[in-house]
This record gives sequence, structure tokens and C-alpha cells, in this order.
Amino acid sequence: MTDKHPASWLSRQLMQPLWLIIAVAALIVAAAIVTHDCRRDAAAGLLDMELTADTTIDITPQQVRSIERIGKWEFLSIADEELIDTTRNRIIGPDDHLARIYHGTLRLGIDLARCRTGWLLAHGDSVSLTVPHIQLLNTRFIDEARTVAFYESGTWTPADKEAMYQRAAARMRARALTPDNRRLAQDNARRQLTALMRSFGFNVVEVRFDD
Repeated sequence: MTDKHPASWLSRQLMQPLWLIIAVAALIVAAAIVTHDCRRDAAAGLLDMELTADTTIDITPQQVRSIERIGKWEFLSIADEELIDTTRNRIIGPDDHLARIYHGTLRLGIDLARCRTGWLLAHGDSVSLTVPHIQLLNTRFIDEARTVAFYESGTWTPADKEAMYQRAAARMRARALTPDNRRLAQDNARRQLTALMRSFGFNVVEVRFDD
């Protein structure tokens, strides 16, 4: 059958592609809006993550035990030399004399194996340490191989020589364990412990010595 209105039929044929183009354009615009919103939400989420970043520094019990296993940590070394002499009077004959020179190195520091439970407390980027007091780390600090018999006359027993050794050790301890030397060792300990904790990431470090 022939269409009585050729113009109307032609108009309908032309309008069909136009509606298709409009529909496709609408879909493209909608997709662009959704993509923009998603990117904006993602950026906002990233901004939130940066603003709420956790600055807490965790130090594990294993790390605490590894520090304790350092054991004796020396912070001050003192070399000393002592001349000790003794005389034994005799009723008959000349007196006996013995003089010896002793060399020793005394080491002051802390024994981390003696730390009490809870000696290290961390909070955020701050940490507090309570460590044992400064002490003499080596009890046999005299180098006996370097002991020199400066003068010797008469007969002396091993017990006599041990007594002189103990006198030399007592003098060396008195020279080394002074308040000034203890304070210097504490200052060195505080600096080195602070450097150790800052290597873990802590910014604020407090070091106290347990009395």
C-alpha cells in the first residue's frame, strides 16, 4: 500500500537516528558524572587516610629482650696505676720490704640483664626507660701480667702478695667510683640509650637510673 503522506513517512525515518544519537549522548554524560563522583569520593577517602595516620611506634617484647641481652654496657673506662709497698720488721737482721706496681682498667656502666619488669614504657612517639644504676662491671680489673715487683727483700708468701693485691684494688676502686665519674658515665649512658631509642623511631626519650 502506498503511503498517502510521503512527507510524514520521511520525517519518521529521519527522526529514528536522531533519537538514537540523543540516547547514546545521554548515557555518555551519565557515565561521566558517575566517574567524576567516584574519583572525587576516592580522593576524599585518600585525604581522610592521610589525616588520620597512626603515629604510634610499636616496640615488641622480642626487641625489648634483645636490648636486655646486651648485658653489661660500658660507658666509661678508667686506667689506673698504683704503687703498693709493705714492710715487715725483724728483731734480728734487716727488715723485709716489698713494693709492687699494679696496673688496672676499671669499666663503669650498666647491666641491662638486671632491668626490672616494665623498665621500658612506650606511648606514641615517646618512650621512658628506667635502667640499673651505674656500677663497676669488672671485678678483676687488675692486669696481673703487668704487675711489676718494684722492690723486694726478704721472704714473702702468696698470702702476703694477695693482701697487697687487695690493697691496690681498693685504691683503684676509690679512685674510679667517684661522684664525678659516675655522673660522666650516666651522661654517656643517657646519650647512647637516647640514640638507640631514636633509631627505633622515638622522638622523645627519657632515661632514669634505678636507685
